[in-house]
Amino acid sequence: MKYAKILITLVLVFALSSVASAKKKSEPKKVYAFGVAASFTDSIVYYTPIQLLDEVYTDHNGFLPNRDLYSYQLKNHFEQEMNEQNRICMIYFSTTRKKLEKEQTKLIAKYKKNKNLVIQPLPSENFEFKKPDIGE
Repeated sequence: MKYAKILITLVLVFALSSVASAKKKSEPKKVYAFGVAASFTDSIVYYTPIQLLDEVYTDHNGFLPNRDLYSYQLKNHFEQEMNEQNRICMIYFSTTRKKLEKEQTKLIAKYKKNKNLVIQPLPSENFEFKKPDIGE
């Protein structure tokens, strides 16, 4: 009987902790992001300002789900709005703006080392990331 009480107590503690951790994971977090668009056939590298992605959920590993869709948004902008084909678009994201600013500064400095490249910001009024509509 004593072992049964201990076992039931352990099961209840485990169940309650599982529910609490599941609730914690499903809360939306502020996620900041910026994009970079480069091409092998063009010397201009574009980057977007850091933007806040509202109501975005990160998975249990801290990754941004559907991050490829954000990259495609940037790629589509270049193809449709700016008529620039064959751009390779990447997205960088973080839950802290300061960390992302540091990453952006480091990346821009790396591109600036190559004197043949022109680094050009893409104004926020020209492009803004939108939450992907994936039919959820």
